[in-house]
Amino acid sequence: MASNEQATPAREHFASRIGFLLIAAGCAIGLGNVWRFPYIVGEYGGAAFVLLYLIFLVILGLPVMVMEFAVGRASQKSGALAYDVLEPNRRFHWFTWWGQIGCYVLLMFYTTVAGWMLAYIPKMASGELSTTDPDAIAATFSGMLADPAQLIGWMVVVVLIGFLVCRLGLQKGVERITKIMMAALFVIMIALCIRTVTLPGAGEGIAFYLIPDFGKLFAGNTPAEQWATFGQAVYAAMGQAFFSLSLGIAAMEIFGSYIGRERSLTGEAISVTALNTVVAILAGLIIFPACFAYGVTPDSGPSLVFVTLPAVFAEMPLGNVWGALFFVFMSFAALSTVIAVFENLVSWTMDKFGMWRSRAVTITAILLVLLSLPCALGFNVLSDISIPSIGDIQSIEDFVVSNNMLPLGALVFVLFCTQKFGWGWDNFLAEADQGKGVKFPAWAKPWIKYGIPVLIVAIFVMGYTSIFA
Repeated sequence: MASNEQATPAREHFASRIGFLLIAAGCAIGLGNVWRFPYIVGEYGGAAFVLLYLIFLVILGLPVMVMEFAVGRASQKSGALAYDVLEPNRRFHWFTWWGQIGCYVLLMFYTTVAGWMLAYIPKMASGELSTTDPDAIAATFSGMLADPAQLIGWMVVVVLIGFLVCRLGLQKGVERITKIMMAALFVIMIALCIRTVTLPGAGEGIAFYLIPDFGKLFAGNTPAEQWATFGQAVYAAMGQAFFSLSLGIAAMEIFGSYIGRERSLTGEAISVTALNTVVAILAGLIIFPACFAYGVTPDSGPSLVFVTLPAVFAEMPLGNVWGALFFVFMSFAALSTVIAVFENLVSWTMDKFGMWRSRAVTITAILLVLLSLPCALGFNVLSDISIPSIGDIQSIEDFVVSNNMLPLGALVFVLFCTQKFGWGWDNFLAEADQGKGVKFPAWAKPWIKYGIPVLIVAIFVMGYTSIFA
């Protein structure tokens, strides 16, 4: 890259297809798969919720991912300028800020939770958590949350990693580092999976995770309670599908702008979704057999991996080693998303303001540290701030992104790619089908154009009703 600050920054591209697939998958593969997915599955009864989630991945997530890729590749711009390039009447100009705001809100809590993962690596390796006493483990976790200096310190480390990697550039930094992290992630996951599924008593956890019991989706004493439970499960499954694929805030759109037209976008989206789903399934096969093998309830919520699993590892031979490896895997998953979303923020800033990468990366890092402070302080100094039926600051930020910006942003992408007042169906289909590989099913136009918007709105309304009822 040229060093002349007066020149216009050249558009960067991936060095290889595997780099694109792993980075796009790395953006999708993160805390949504290895932290959020298992505890939500545990809360909603196991395999029946997994099936519901997989259905939403296919009928909602996959088409929207193709659309994000298509908007990026056709425009060769980030969300900052893509809609203006493809729709000169600028009816969607307001949407240029949606993705940027959504990515910032996502990382406002994601950086803090990713910091928890990094903090637990030395805690597990040193034997600090080598105890089966759940109260002692919970006290360690609570002590970490109550210490603002510790939370802010690890959050800054996460942002610094994103800064250093993205400052190196797309190919030398983001692509190269993500390849290494993703390869290590799969190796560690497979080793952990083999260990946990072979534990005595693991079969009950595998059954909980893989054999559906649909009655658990309708838990309750009255029909109203049962349908409320089902409504929350459907809402959670849709939100999880969008969250795990990072859809609706242009996080995937940017990667479409970095690739060529040698291969069709439907095939690429299938590959990314498959990698994402494999990681989510493997994460469950690591966590649930271990929980059932050692009598740990799977519905422990967000603290599942921090409070309950250390007790499981303490029961294992070489438990501190397996525990440290588990949180290395969690950290790699989290950091792959942090780096990918950080790159999205940087690219948007470069496109919007004609700024060079070094300056855009610095500004993004400073803003992220400042914007992440409320979440880091929300467990201690600002712990009194909460919203009924939602929770603390971290839960509020998660709710804003997962249950609002992601599905509503996905709805806008669908309208943009299918309606005449946007980019339009014919333009989208032509871009999606360029290159070798699987073509987008043109026969699905009625479902894509009308079915998906109606379903998103219906589930959105149903979810709000069930949450605040």
